[in-house]
Amino acid sequence: MTAGGPAAMDDGDGKGGLRAALSGLTTRGRSFLAAGVAAAICAYVLGQADLLRVGLLLAALPLVCAVVLVRTRYRVAGTRRLTPSRVPAGSEARVHLRMDNVSRMPTGLLMLQDRVPYVLGPRPRFVLDRVEAGGRREVSYRVRSDLRGRYPLGPLQLRLSDPFGMCELTRSFSAYDTLVVIPRTEPLPPVRLAGEASGYGEGRQRSLALAGDDDVIPRGYRHGDDLRRVHWRSTARYGELMVRREEQPQRARCTVLLDTRRIAYRGTGPDSAFEWAVSGAASALTHMLERGFAVRLLTDDGSAVPGEGAGGFAGSTQESADSAGLMLDTLAVVDHSDGSGLPRAYDVLRGGNEGLLIAFFGDLDEEQAAVAARMRQRSGGAVAFVLDSADWAQDDVPPAGAEAASERRLRLLRESGWTVVAVPPGTGLAHCWQQAGHQGVAAQSVTTGGTTGFSGGWS
Repeated sequence: MTAGGPAAMDDGDGKGGLRAALSGLTTRGRSFLAAGVAAAICAYVLGQADLLRVGLLLAALPLVCAVVLVRTRYRVAGTRRLTPSRVPAGSEARVHLRMDNVSRMPTGLLMLQDRVPYVLGPRPRFVLDRVEAGGRREVSYRVRSDLRGRYPLGPLQLRLSDPFGMCELTRSFSAYDTLVVIPRTEPLPPVRLAGEASGYGEGRQRSLALAGDDDVIPRGYRHGDDLRRVHWRSTARYGELMVRREEQPQRARCTVLLDTRRIAYRGTGPDSAFEWAVSGAASALTHMLERGFAVRLLTDDGSAVPGEGAGGFAGSTQESADSAGLMLDTLAVVDHSDGSGLPRAYDVLRGGNEGLLIAFFGDLDEEQAAVAARMRQRSGGAVAFVLDSADWAQDDVPPAGAEAASERRLRLLRESGWTVVAVPPGTGLAHCWQQAGHQGVAAQSVTTGGTTGFSGGWS
């Protein structure tokens, strides 16, 4: 919620206020003024005193309205509220506007207009009747965008008009809000991905202290702690209630890698390959967070989000919710990078065992396919969704041998341990996700001699 402070509906009594009022004359006001001046000139030429009085009356009416309007002191406060403030692309958000008259006198007719980017739709306009002293008026409108991004809403503008419609004055509030349009997310089925390292997923092991399940290092009692966990020996030693501390289970890790290289994608718009990859990354990280994984978002330029906590991953449940919002906000504004390779992302990943790695790649040449193959060595399991621009840009004719070269790169990834899914145009991520699960089952069957045991967990 953003509140615009009380806005005085006057420019004062100086020349600047009168100049603003004269510039705010409507077509009707300008017509009256022009007619009055023309009548006065004709009266002077023809020597008609009655016509001169009519001309002066016509010319004086809009001027008097402008002076009265500029000297009128209205104080109005505006409040804007977004529900919700973060929406997926293609969904609607409602904007609620509330106007409060904080002056001691009623207002006249108010015309309200909120500034919105053109991609969200036309500018909303409302006409508010007389608002009594201390009264309020509430209006609302809807906004919708098929393109992700951050869009400013505001500042709010009020237009005050005199009863005769001769003059209009516009005032603006300084406050504005931001609507975040995040990528579309698709619910994913709970499939098992083969190749996860031991200790990851729902089957991860819990670290136990040498003394048993309970860590003998005590801590101070907190409201809500189970009294059965009171450590009486430490309580007697420190003179305050102490409880035994449990060591928390290790949390599964998952890195979602998004390839944003400009040279890796062709085409623009909501149905382009790059937008599919962004939406796929958003769906994957949301799905993995719901499965209890600690997730981070990594791009080809080495930027990691959230970048805090252990190894840059999301921490506790509350931190996961905040981190999910941060990662989705990052994906809302992510754009193409000017890089030509994946070494920076590899440098981040080679620091240690990263758990499960889910990557969304664009076009990969031989060199970048080799870099991606080395990434697999630092992860417990790896799944790659590869988007071939030649397939997505259907108006282009791929060069001879391009299909064979692409297949060689995919085979290189598979031989290095990746579960690779080639994404054709128009395919939903849920279908590709299931395909990755089926490939994992087949690979695990070969490894275990026909059995379908899994070393990983639900993903």
